[in-house]
Amino acid sequence: MDSLAAILLPSPSNSGPAIHPLLEALAERIRDCRAQLPELSPLVVDPELLAISGMLDGEELFISNELHRCRGIRKLHLEIASLDADIQILHSVFFPDPRFDLPIFGADVVAGPGGISAAIVDLSPVGQPLPLAILRGLEALPLPTFKQVRQLPAWGSIFSPFVQFIRPADTQEEGWFVDLLDGYLSTLASAVIGAKADASLAASTIQRHKGQLLYCLQQKRNDKTRGVLEKAFNPQWADRYIEEMLFDEPPPL
Repeated sequence: MDSLAAILLPSPSNSGPAIHPLLEALAERIRDCRAQLPELSPLVVDPELLAISGMLDGEELFISNELHRCRGIRKLHLEIASLDADIQILHSVFFPDPRFDLPIFGADVVAGPGGISAAIVDLSPVGQPLPLAILRGLEALPLPTFKQVRQLPAWGSIFSPFVQFIRPADTQEEGWFVDLLDGYLSTLASAVIGAKADASLAASTIQRHKGQLLYCLQQKRNDKTRGVLEKAFNPQWADRYIEEMLFDEPPPL
């Protein structure tokens, strides 16, 4: 068994360092959008996966998760992770019910001692192309001119042409990113409210189910996420967290 100095098994935690102002602002926008969605309810998950603490290189790692569902979206996930006061991460994904013609909302932001090193937001298609209402909504959004645009990872083919992956240069650009995320969420919320379900075995549902499977499989290729979780906890727990919490695949049709 690994040394307890290197690994602590996950255990509930209700405390952690203060959240970076940008991450807090983004989390509040996500919660505000979530509250507007139809038939919203908590998603039942293992309590051990809601509030987690561990050790990574002698520093405390805290992870908190908020899970919900609504009509049209099978899982709304908001995660905030903190490694002492050095690194903080906001991760959010809204996985649609494949019966509905809706994209996947995704956002990830990493804050470190030098500021925000990465910020990405997208409404990713699970069919081709994006739904027309989503496409028109995104085309109508004002797009800020960020100074530092980052390169997508090799598996980034799952993202839409509207994906924004940047490093904010200053607090003004951080504010732009908050407004941009809000625009993406508003576009999605309008589509969710007006969406109607197709039959479970309709060709469109099957296509979207396959598209969501591909999205999850591609996201799991991010070895950085797995490496951090394995180091803070253990490989078995890391696999469980990725498979059950971060990128759980849609249920079989």
